[in-house]
This record gives sequence, structure tokens and C-alpha cells, in this order.
Amino acid sequence: MSGTIKHPVFARIYARYAGPALERAGIGAHRDRLLATLTGEVIEIGAGNGLNFPHYPTSVTRVAAVEPEPDLRTLAKHAAHSAPVPVEVLEGRAEALPFPDGSFDAAVLCLVLCSVAHQDIALQEISRVLRPNGTLHFFEHVRSDSAALSRVQRALDATIWPLLAGGCHTARDSAAAITTAGFTITELDRFEFPETRIPMPAQTHILGTANRPT
Repeated sequence: MSGTIKHPVFARIYARYAGPALERAGIGAHRDRLLATLTGEVIEIGAGNGLNFPHYPTSVTRVAAVEPEPDLRTLAKHAAHSAPVPVEVLEGRAEALPFPDGSFDAAVLCLVLCSVAHQDIALQEISRVLRPNGTLHFFEHVRSDSAALSRVQRALDATIWPLLAGGCHTARDSAAAITTAGFTITELDRFEFPETRIPMPAQTHILGTANRPT
């Protein structure tokens, strides 16, 4: 399985417009919550252009940041130079992580499970590279609680959204996928971000932690 997934148009749009827009909307506070309790050696899956890097606490001794999209990976390598912790950016896919079993104390998923081709395989791989007491820290947009909006999400996922958004799907139930993979969710916050008067397809988010399967 190749470690490269090319979405050059999406990569440029995300880096220049979507990413900065999310920062202006206040996503940094959620990144802080996602990463605050991390310690030791960490793998970040789908690191994008490295927007999480400034938010890592100094209790982290190493970050292995895996990113399959080459343009985003190049930007992430530049971002790693100014990170407060050591960050190594590598080519790789969530479904085939380039590390031995039990390599990390924790794994980070940030707006990633929406776009991986096979959630179940990706989560099995994360479990494999975590140490026995390892933890999964996740921040994902998921299927809406609104029946009407979830229908819109499913329609978008079946048509144009994945093509326009680098393989992203809006109606996935990522918390259920994490549980089905054998992880035990220990914290889970569900909220709308950004808060807008008009509902958006990728507005419902979850943020939490889970323990590695035993």
C-alpha cells in the first residue's frame, strides 16, 4: 500500500484558506484540549500542514507526524522547525503505519477519520503501534444529531463532498468506529464548531480520549 495520497488542489485550498479560517474561528483552543495531557512519544496520524505542532506540551519527548499528501507534508516539515517539541514528519498512511509494534505512548487523530479509506484498518494499525497502556486522543467532525442535516450529509458524501474535500466524509460515526475497534473511550465531548446560525455539514465534532485495546 503506497504511503502517498495526492490531493494537490485540496492541499492548496486547505493551507491557504480553510486552515486559517478554522484558526480564526477558534480551533486552537480545541487543539490545546486535544494535546494537553500528552506525554512521552506520540504519533500523529494525518498531520496535514502541521497546525497542531505549536500546541504540543513540552511533556512530549517526540512526535512522529505521518502525512500521505506530499504538498501538505512539505508544509508540515517547515512547521516542524518551529515546534516546541521534536517533530519528525514522515510519509505514510493510517492503514499502513511505518513503525514497529508498541512504538508510542499515545496517538493523535485530528480531523482525520473523516477521510481515511478504511477506518477499521486505520484504528487496528493505531492499536498495533501503541504500547500496552497507550492512549488515543481524537478530535473529529462526525454525523449530526439532526435527522434532516444527517440526510444532507449522506447525500453530500455520496456525491461531491469527498471529491472537493480530499476524500472527507461528513456523516461518519467515528466514536462508534473507535469503540468497535476495541478502544475504551474514557472522555468524550460532543459540540458544534464553529457555532453558526446556519447548520454546516461538518459542524458537529467530538473530542476525547480512549485506552488501547487490551
